[in-house]
Amino acid sequence: MILQERIELLARLGGYILENPVAWQDAKERAYRENPWFIPEFIEEASQAIALQFLQKDLLQQWAGDYGVPDKRPDPKTMGIVMAGNIPLVGFHDFLCVFISGHRQLIKTSSKDDVLIRHLVNQLIQWSPAVSGFVNFADRLNGCDAYIATGSNNSGRYFDYYFGKYPHIIRRNRSSVAVLDNTETREELSALAKDIQLYFGLGCRNITQLYVPKDYPFIALLDALREYQYFLDYHKYKHNFDYHLALLIMGNRYYMSNESIILTENPSPFSPVSQVHYQFYDDKDTLLPSLQNNNEIQCLVGHGLIPFGKAQMPSLTDYADGVDTMAFLMKC
Repeated sequence: MILQERIELLARLGGYILENPVAWQDAKERAYRENPWFIPEFIEEASQAIALQFLQKDLLQQWAGDYGVPDKRPDPKTMGIVMAGNIPLVGFHDFLCVFISGHRQLIKTSSKDDVLIRHLVNQLIQWSPAVSGFVNFADRLNGCDAYIATGSNNSGRYFDYYFGKYPHIIRRNRSSVAVLDNTETREELSALAKDIQLYFGLGCRNITQLYVPKDYPFIALLDALREYQYFLDYHKYKHNFDYHLALLIMGNRYYMSNESIILTENPSPFSPVSQVHYQFYDDKDTLLPSLQNNNEIQCLVGHGLIPFGKAQMPSLTDYADGVDTMAFLMKC
């Protein structure tokens, strides 16, 4: 398969997602049945973003051109990909990078997100059987030439052990932070609420910690977050809310809540589902360099940073952990 054939197939896949045929609807319903965290609106949000931000012919051509991807790779390697499963199709970008590069790939999916990626790959194979020579799935990634693995800090140690002697990208826990200055509009706070609550806050690009000036008034933000009170209708979210609220009450800890999300002061950028941490700052110019150099932070949202509401809308070149996946693949 030459590069242009791969681009045409991917652009067709973007159209397939947007057209929403019955087979794709069935796959999305099955994904929700198998993982209750993947509610229909989240699957739709993730797949629409992929179709519009990634699978557009002009974007793919420019992206491939910027890296000098050859029409046909003379000596394709086999890339092992370990995909995460925290949000729908979170591993799609790794698949896309390897497919565009012309290398082969062997994918180990997460049990939490196995349905959607397999369906989309099978759709590509249905259109072009040659794809099966480039993309396969396996439970064990033996005999690969290089590896891309995404997981927790704990699983990252295992990835280092098994894949460390090969060329690799190993990703660990990351989260995202918003810096507020008390000049945010109602619309910006509503957009921030989406950055916090989309995917129940489980993505590395979700805002899980806020930095606010002294005496910041939280009422307007709590009001904006009321848009997501219906999350309490989902028992897994409600269980988390009730559990963490109980812990704070029993620990006599100060917290704020709008009865569907909890705000509490905590220095950790990692907060549990239904909870957001905050910290106070004195000087924004002093704060930002420390955040920009923090390897645990994926995105910084705020005025002069990633705009509110855009944290979960990465482009083709917004690489996870700031590691350029395409540059890595072009060297393999």
